[in-house]
Amino acid sequence: MAKQKKLLILILTIGVFGILNTEMGVIGILPEIANHFNVSVSAAGWLVSIFAIGVAISGPTMPLLFSRFNRKNVMVFVLSVFIVANIISIFTTSFSILLIARIIPAICHPVYCSLAFSVAADSVSKEEAPKAVANVFIGVSAGMVVGVPIVSFIAGILNLQMAMAFFAIINIAVLLATFLFVPSMPVKEKISYGTQLKVLKHLNTWLAIIIVILLNAAIFGVYSYLAEYLQTVTNVFSNITSLMLFVYGAANIIGNILAGRLLVDKPVKTIAALPFLIGAVYILLFFAGQFTIPMALITLIWGILSGLAANINQYVVTSAANEAPDFANGLFLSSCNIGTTIGAAVGGLFIAELGTQYVVLAGILSSILTVVFIFLKNYQFRSAELVSK
Repeated sequence: MAKQKKLLILILTIGVFGILNTEMGVIGILPEIANHFNVSVSAAGWLVSIFAIGVAISGPTMPLLFSRFNRKNVMVFVLSVFIVANIISIFTTSFSILLIARIIPAICHPVYCSLAFSVAADSVSKEEAPKAVANVFIGVSAGMVVGVPIVSFIAGILNLQMAMAFFAIINIAVLLATFLFVPSMPVKEKISYGTQLKVLKHLNTWLAIIIVILLNAAIFGVYSYLAEYLQTVTNVFSNITSLMLFVYGAANIIGNILAGRLLVDKPVKTIAALPFLIGAVYILLFFAGQFTIPMALITLIWGILSGLAANINQYVVTSAANEAPDFANGLFLSSCNIGTTIGAAVGGLFIAELGTQYVVLAGILSSILTVVFIFLKNYQFRSAELVSK
């Protein structure tokens, strides 16, 4: 039985990697896409933006709509949609069709990811749930960071179509594994849509959503410009920039593993400490970011904290709305994408007005606001406990 649970979590982890790799992997081949379809690189960038917008919009609604169906069937459906979209992307010669082939899977993205987190949590005891979810988050980190250089490498040594085929191959492998090894998972207790939506009436849920938006803004408000920072402030060569980005991604995975342990043993202290640690890293970045070796160490620590933040974001929302787990995971995904968009926009404003080195102010500001709302959430929780007594 334990082996079956481990296999299930492994399939979910690779499945999430395939989904996130489809979303983020194109970052590594945007120049090739622009050249192949005869569009500008900025136009090709819409392949990333439109996917993120699709996830943000569908995050709260799609997991809710699919929450009453057999979970295995839903996963098979979503993976099939991704595979069809991947195959269209390989063979199309129209950039407009390529955009459409990105929008459709983006709408289904939150369904698979929210199910993966819910199924992983349900496969173990309540106490061990954060560890199981942390394992799935390794797939998220790998999909967001490791997939980019892999796809870029394939495009470099082979061609664009083979790089895009990598997305399809991963999703086909996960679909086959899901068919063969994932048991049927009918929903034992069907929660009505109305009951799930009631979680939005709770102040606790909205505080959790705001915390996730702010914490993700704190991370991505600066990380979105890491390559630019390395090249203009640290003044390193492009190969060192790629290495630093890989270090950040690998450190994310370490953060995921740490989060699984910390959220089991000390969830409240871990959540409260994180924005202070992120703020401290950004202060170090401001004063020592122009030196290569300190920058490498800062990037490593920053990456670990980012991995922790990803798990904490999911934990904060799902624990605030634990009576509707699939819907809560959808809210988490949507909040993350909103936070990423806001953070990147604010970081861009600081760069435009003050210069690249000052992008850290976007992260510090978001970290301070995160502390405020964590305090409010903890205060509200303690007040609610006193009233119940």
